[in-house]
Amino acid sequence: MTSKAINLTLKVWRQNGPKDKGRFEDYSANNISTDMSFLEMLDVVNEELTLSDKDPIAFDSDCREGICGQCGCVVGGHPHGHEKGTTLCQLHMRHFKDGDTVVIEPFRARAFKVLKDLMIDRSALDGIIQAGGFISVNAGGAPDANAISISQDVAEKAMDAAQCIGCGACVAACPNASAMLFTSAKISHLALLPQGRPEAARRALNMIREMDALGFGNCSNERECEAECPKEISIVNIARANREFLKAGFFSSVM
Repeated sequence: MTSKAINLTLKVWRQNGPKDKGRFEDYSANNISTDMSFLEMLDVVNEELTLSDKDPIAFDSDCREGICGQCGCVVGGHPHGHEKGTTLCQLHMRHFKDGDTVVIEPFRARAFKVLKDLMIDRSALDGIIQAGGFISVNAGGAPDANAISISQDVAEKAMDAAQCIGCGACVAACPNASAMLFTSAKISHLALLPQGRPEAARRALNMIREMDALGFGNCSNERECEAECPKEISIVNIARANREFLKAGFFSSVM
C-alpha cells in the first residue's frame, strides 16, 4: 500500500493541571504520512510546537506496542479511536482522510484525574488490584508446569480475561464510568484457575468494594466497555465476577 500525506485539523483538550479549567485548542497537522501511528502524528505536532516555543501536548505512552496500557485518550468520541481491538499506539493515520477534523480529549471519569492535557491518573486501577488481584503462595522454587491439571477450555477462558492491560478505556466508554470490566477480568482470570480458588471469596468482595470506594460508577450492562476494549474483553467476565461476589456474600465468612 502506497504511503501518502494528509492534512488534519486537531481539536485538542488542553488543561494545565487537575484543578485548572480546560479548553479545546485547534492545531494543524500537515503532511502527515499515512504510515504513521496516531502517537507518531502527535510527536510531529509536538515537535513543531516546541520549535515555535509553545507548550507541547502532554499525552501518555510507553511501549507503543499495544501491551503496556499507558496510551489512551478519546479520539472522535471513541477511547483509543474508532478502530476495533486497537490501542491508540496501534491506530494508524491511514484510517483518517485528508481534511478531517479530529477531536482529541482525555478519558473522562471521576476516578481519573486529568494531570495535564491528555494525561490522566490511572492509579485508582492499581488500588483495585492491591485490594485483591493476586494470589498468596509460599515462596520457593517454581512448581512443575504439569503439577496442576487445567483443562484447555478453562485455560483459554483465563487467558482471555488476563489479556486486560488496564488502560481504562472501559471506564471512559461507560456512561457510568464503571470499572467493572477491568475488575471482572482480574477477578475472572484468577477465579478460573485452581491457584486462585482459595482466596476467591475475599478477592471478589475486596476488589468490588474497593472499586466502589474509589468513585467508579455501577455497571448497568450498556456494553460500551466491551465494544471499546482494545483487547476485546467479554462482558461474560462481569457475569462471572457478579456470581463470585454473590457467592462470597452469601456463603463466605470473609466480610
